Amino acid sequence: MAANLVRRTTKILVLNPNSSTRMTHGLEQGLRHMELSQSTEVHTYTAPGESPESINDGEDVQTSCRVVSKDLEATGLLRQYDAVLVACFSVHPLVGVLAEKEGEFDRLSVMGIFEASIITCLSLLRPNKKWGIVTTGKFWESHLTQGVSQFLGTQSQDLSTKFAGVETTGLNAGDFHGGVDPKMVKEKLGEATARLLSKGDVECVVMGCAGMAGLEEIIRSVALEQYGSRYARELLVIDGVRAGVGLLEQMVRNKRAFQKS
Repeated sequence: MAANLVRRTTKILVLNPNSSTRMTHGLEQGLRHMELSQSTEVHTYTAPGESPESINDGEDVQTSCRVVSKDLEATGLLRQYDAVLVACFSVHPLVGVLAEKEGEFDRLSVMGIFEASIITCLSLLRPNKKWGIVTTGKFWESHLTQGVSQFLGTQSQDLSTKFAGVETTGLNAGDFHGGVDPKMVKEKLGEATARLLSKGDVECVVMGCAGMAGLEEIIRSVALEQYGSRYARELLVIDGVRAGVGLLEQMVRNKRAFQKS
């Protein structure tokens, strides 16, 4: 008599498209504390050495996409997974590249941490409240603002009712995990957070860099100092990696439930 499969494991790959293993280890620390189904496995991937160690501008984004796409094509790695999360806070072309391969990889679910953060904020915001992003260098101000507009299908001026904007620290992704003195990280992230919160009615703060994982308390400390304990306690600080994994876990379930077998 044949055995029947009654329950499937969900396997999610968190893909770091830069070549920093230190940053990948930082992502792993946050992922270990997530509450997920016992049948969900989360694995990590670090891009080959040809990819930039820190993705700081548009050229780095494109280079990382080329390097990772080539590596995944050569290894066939994605055939082992149900979902993949691109852990770069940008409008990363790899999200689209992999989504186009969905049929090839048996209904692979694909998301980026940028998109996951927007979805999460909009699902959590109360009426008349806003969300915004604190991130790294100056390049990302226009890149991410345009990306939010594109993702939501709106004109830039229409974003002001919910989107409080992008504030930058002047650091790069690698600085958040040992690249500079931790005191400088705290200072620069604190300043960017203060500028964002000063815009008023900000309920969700998105950490706009995968390297910021684990730095939520710096953001909350600014909220506490300037606006009091209740505001700091209720402020939602969004880690795009954890948000993305949670959304992908549900996305895989929904595809299994609602797509034709």
